[in-house]
Amino acid sequence: MTTGSTRTSRSAGISTFKGQERALRADRLGTGGLLLSVLAATGPLMVVAGVMPTTYAVMGIVGQPLLFVLLGVVLILFSVGYAEMSRHVHNAGAFYAYISRGLGGTAGASAALVALVAYNALQVGIYGILGFEVSGLLATYAGIEVAWWIPALLTVLAVGALGWLKIDVNARVLGVLLLVEVVLVILFDIAAVADPGAEGLSLHAFDPQTLSGAGVGTALCFCIAAFLGFEQAPVYAEETSRPHVLVPRVMFLAVAGVAVFFALSSWALGVAAGPSRVVGTAREQSAGLLFFLTESRLGATFTDVLHVLFVTGMFAALLSFHNVVARYAFAMGREGLLPAAFGRTSGGSGAPGTGSLLQTAVSVLVVTGFAIADDKPAGDPTAPVLHLFTWGGNIGALGVIVLMAAASVSVVVFFARRGAARAQAVRIVTSSLAGIALLVIAGYTVKDFDVLVGAGPGSSLSWVLPGIIGLAVVAGLVQGLVLRARAPERHARIGLGNEAFQMEKAARTDS
Repeated sequence: MTTGSTRTSRSAGISTFKGQERALRADRLGTGGLLLSVLAATGPLMVVAGVMPTTYAVMGIVGQPLLFVLLGVVLILFSVGYAEMSRHVHNAGAFYAYISRGLGGTAGASAALVALVAYNALQVGIYGILGFEVSGLLATYAGIEVAWWIPALLTVLAVGALGWLKIDVNARVLGVLLLVEVVLVILFDIAAVADPGAEGLSLHAFDPQTLSGAGVGTALCFCIAAFLGFEQAPVYAEETSRPHVLVPRVMFLAVAGVAVFFALSSWALGVAAGPSRVVGTAREQSAGLLFFLTESRLGATFTDVLHVLFVTGMFAALLSFHNVVARYAFAMGREGLLPAAFGRTSGGSGAPGTGSLLQTAVSVLVVTGFAIADDKPAGDPTAPVLHLFTWGGNIGALGVIVLMAAASVSVVVFFARRGAARAQAVRIVTSSLAGIALLVIAGYTVKDFDVLVGAGPGSSLSWVLPGIIGLAVVAGLVQGLVLRARAPERHARIGLGNEAFQMEKAARTDS
């Protein structure tokens, strides 16, 4: 394909002289499609059936609903500045693009690598629990014993194939799965309110005194992972017709909606089990808490459907994270942080095909490695399965928390350097408050990482696993410094996306 300026002038809708293969296809997402793509990553049923029971059981915090409200406030504060940045920067590498604009190209290079590692970890981790759940469903309903890694690898291939398709196709798939999940959880919430436990419709979970225990900090780490996905909206900015309007709108809708939905659903779990009994019941039932509570209220058929939707919800989250990883790889390839091949889109669909292949290859290698390490019989909740899910999820969550904290600092610096501190005073204050809160949560995450991954207090995993994010930070900084010394022009383009190509085009025209 010709990539010169002559071809570009004839190609409507392409904002870079590098040509169509260097730009994601615009006008493919509206508010609905973008919102569904973003919310799918939160995996509503995965959170209600997995994260909430784990938080109740491990941390013993009855006030989990209040935690979701508090985190919603923190993330709305974060979104005020983050959304404003989306009006100034349209780049598929959202986090690192924003960070490079405020803190410089070297910090941007570091953030890019952290984002690539974090979202890959989140994506790959889900394959473990999905494979185990599918294996269990096949054993229960078809009488077929299948090792968890077989459906996991098949899902990797299916997600990789969809990664090559148009984003609007993916949005429709994600949207259908998401809406069904939400409806089923709402039905449970209604059933719990209509038929509460022995203590009735208690509001004890919203009492601030329920957050006075020692495990509150670590519980915040669990709960903030439930929100991950809303921050992905700017990643799709280049694929919307009005990014300055749609991206902020979707972010606020996502954060507010997720906070309310999860606060009410975690309260419903507590009401159904009883505030004084929910912790003990969660420890007995583990990830089966939701299904245990639905069977007595909504019947076995409803519970069976819920099990199936638990799997499809994870599939939706996998699709969403896959799309994000592919777009980060695309943005990094376009700006020289990865080989140039990653900075090209597929001719047929306009999707970042090479980035999609990278994510698929990483998933195949990691799942295969854990499968080789698994010597337990099929149907056994083996250590490799549990480790893949908990290790990947918590490594990814830590990385995103660090990125959000850095982005908050970047917002402050970005507007201050441009003499807009007074005009953007509200956003600077909210970003500062959010940054402090996120740094505190990140500190608790590192401090209690052994609890998060179920390792002993003296385990090397307590520093090796979070060290992966630390290593990504350092490696990215080194890459940025090397680029600044050896290729200053490439370093100057970090985070600029198509704007860099427009500047280069203008420079060629002037010369």
